[in-house]
Amino acid sequence: MLCDNTSAINLTKNQIQHSRTKHFEIRHHFIRDHVNNGDCEMKFIETRLQLVDIFTKPLPKDGFFFLRNELGILDSQTLS
Repeated sequence: MLCDNTSAINLTKNQIQHSRTKHFEIRHHFIRDHVNNGDCEMKFIETRLQLVDIFTKPLPKDGFFFLRNELGILDSQTLS
């Protein structure tokens, strides 16, 4: 899994439960368990390269076009 939050990545790797993390939701423990079992791996990716942002955030025009090209989506205007 690609993540742009180094703190979240570190929490999945650290098995020690701190007072600040004891109220995490079950889904976070689920991911940490799978990372510890070797079922998945968390990797850092720069925020500007996070492809999912095109679906979840309002982006500036340049950022939108960059991510659209990274996904291989063609502009309907250039298909004519």
